[in-house]
Amino acid sequence: MAKKLLQLFPQSAESLELKNLYLYRHSWFKTNTKQPIVAANFLSSLDGRIAISPDGKSNAELPKSLTSQEDFRLFLELHAQADCLITHAGYMRSLSEEKLGNILQIPTGRDHEDLSNWRELQGLSPQPAVVIASSSLDFRMHPSLKENNQQVFIATGQNADANKVKYWQNEGYEVLTTGKSTLVEGKALIDALNAKSYKHFYLIAGPKMLHTMIDDKQLTNIYLTHAQQLLGGNMFSTVLDGDVLNTPILGLQSLYYDKSSENGHGQFFSHYECQYE
Repeated sequence: MAKKLLQLFPQSAESLELKNLYLYRHSWFKTNTKQPIVAANFLSSLDGRIAISPDGKSNAELPKSLTSQEDFRLFLELHAQADCLITHAGYMRSLSEEKLGNILQIPTGRDHEDLSNWRELQGLSPQPAVVIASSSLDFRMHPSLKENNQQVFIATGQNADANKVKYWQNEGYEVLTTGKSTLVEGKALIDALNAKSYKHFYLIAGPKMLHTMIDDKQLTNIYLTHAQQLLGGNMFSTVLDGDVLNTPILGLQSLYYDKSSENGHGQFFSHYECQYE
């Protein structure tokens, strides 16, 4: 039986099927705008944890108890709409150390072939391009990127180590200068990629990149899954990290309730559009 969600906003008595909820009902391709779409998606507990360190010493990681098949399906439906993914060196390092799973590609198995077919119908490449933002330029390129023939860019600031920039260029990667120091700036990054005809961006980065995009008024959509769990923990990560922001106006576009996910917990799926003064 198909999984059904209760639509809380806009209020409706109708139950909606979870599969294709974001791919069709919230398709970025229906948006009539010339401006790039920059979307982020986070999974959080009710006490605001997106990752915790069980021992309080090691790096915070996503607890398996927080994940669900339902949330991952919607994550992939957003992933499938992107022509470019934005990640960072920290994720690449964790991926190389096998501390995090590989989300640089849309799965190609039978369970996800509808996503690949959808991309083909939209005229998109089989897999999205990837830009890796890094101030240090210290990371390993994951072999799956070359195996899937993905276009890869490296973004850094103008004061980045020249020898490291040259190293990546010699490896065949285009290095984009998108910041005045060593740090990547949100507007400069999106402008550089938009000039290369990319217009649908999906952040698979953490709280600092989200802060950068909001601070530069680039984030247009944020999707939040709130799992009905309380995790606690003294060492943890939250959705947003960094200095206090001039907060954008968040307009709620949709809110859905899943009363019991595959992992036994209920969860809310919300979508906001960002507006800036």
